[in-house]
Amino acid sequence: MGNLPAQRINADFPFTSTAVDFAGPYLITDRRGRGCKITKCYLCLFICLRYKCVHLEAVSDLSKDAFVLALRRFIARRGKPAELFCDNGRNFVAAAKEINDFFKLYENDISDFAAGQGIKFKFAPAYAPNFNGYAEAGIKSAKFHLKRVLGNTHLTFEELSSLFSQVEAILNSRPLCPLSSSPNDFYPLTSGHFLIFRPLTSLPAPPLQDRNPNRLDRFLRLEQLRQHFWKRWSTEFVSLLQQRYKWRERQRDLQLGELVLIKEEGLPPLLWRMGRVVKLYNGKDGVPRVADINTARGIVKRALNRICPLPVQQRES
Repeated sequence: MGNLPAQRINADFPFTSTAVDFAGPYLITDRRGRGCKITKCYLCLFICLRYKCVHLEAVSDLSKDAFVLALRRFIARRGKPAELFCDNGRNFVAAAKEINDFFKLYENDISDFAAGQGIKFKFAPAYAPNFNGYAEAGIKSAKFHLKRVLGNTHLTFEELSSLFSQVEAILNSRPLCPLSSSPNDFYPLTSGHFLIFRPLTSLPAPPLQDRNPNRLDRFLRLEQLRQHFWKRWSTEFVSLLQQRYKWRERQRDLQLGELVLIKEEGLPPLLWRMGRVVKLYNGKDGVPRVADINTARGIVKRALNRICPLPVQQRES
């Protein structure tokens, strides 16, 4: 395995080094009601190589002008990147042939536009998705559940853009590491902190996951899609933190005062239940099995299979 590139380890402003990738197509309608025309649109993802901040844009079609406009919107809100990394289109599967053809056709035009803006545009080698791994992982996080959440639902372009923005906030809310070492601080550092310098929040809404979508208006239907995406993605993220291999070797034990994520179902979007370990209970073999967790609502006792150490703490240890 090679060393991490400098863009991953040297501190700088968010999105100074950015990777871009496409996903889709998604079917949208030109208006509401009967007799509407169904067309395609695509998801354009920008991801910061340093802080994993995600920016999602809805693109109306696969043309150079549409991509340049999406890039201009990204620059207007996030600042101009110094480097932009991208696949060269030759490692896309046959299902994404349109995206493949788009990159082949406009590779030189996109590079010329980026050069005119002072952006260094870099294409990855052919058949090497690991060279653009952050973007591939970000596309997987967004596309995998969006496809299942949307199903046969046809939204308008405005509604799909709103859904992408809310999905972006969910992806940027994932906890990375403790914000401080204070035993009374239960807030984690997230990707959103690098963008707005405080935690990302969402507007309160009633739980709609079990409601019949045919009885909801379009606004509540969009909120239901957001809640479904949160439930699926947050469950998958917690499962990644709880990966267990064959238990033949003892792994690192939790430490007193360590900030952990408590696995709970039914939480509203962008809410992560955090706490700090205050006491460990060992089994007969001397291995901790249960822990007392100090949370903002008091001390709770949980088994270790409901507790997730944050990923950065695991790597540092």
